[in-house]
Amino acid sequence: MPRYSEERKQQILNKLLPPSNLTVVEVAQQEGVSEQTLYNWRNKAKQEGRPVPGNKPTSEHWSAEAKFATVLETASLNEAELSEYCRKKGLYVEQVKAWKSDALRGFQNSKEHEQEAKRQRQSDKKEIKQLKRELREKEKALAETAALLVLRKKLNALWESDSEDD
Repeated sequence: MPRYSEERKQQILNKLLPPSNLTVVEVAQQEGVSEQTLYNWRNKAKQEGRPVPGNKPTSEHWSAEAKFATVLETASLNEAELSEYCRKKGLYVEQVKAWKSDALRGFQNSKEHEQEAKRQRQSDKKEIKQLKRELREKEKALAETAALLVLRKKLNALWESDSEDD
């Protein structure tokens, strides 16, 4: 069973990405690697957070990571370079721009979520403080009740011993 270097694995996995967009079966036949090995490499790369395509052939069905990686690659390109990049990768400029706006909206939403989470944490802290206060009061009441019961038992025991003496 041959061993492959990480660089070689990455080169083979890159054939699954644009512009090639080859299927796992095609890459396996070209490279002489078993399909299961390629699936394992692809899954491992996904777990590590690297953008790799799933089993979806068109760019509209790419994973969020793959789309975001494309947005990052094209961030510094001017209009002409972006057009050339898209032609090489089999994409449309409008797709990349839409992905970019989606990513920016996601960051804006994350800010809103962060503010909502902060408000939630504050309300949770207030509720915890209130519950702790109630718990302390109930513990005091329980301790007082227990003390009264003990005194009651002692008093009853004392009266019973007095009646036996008579």
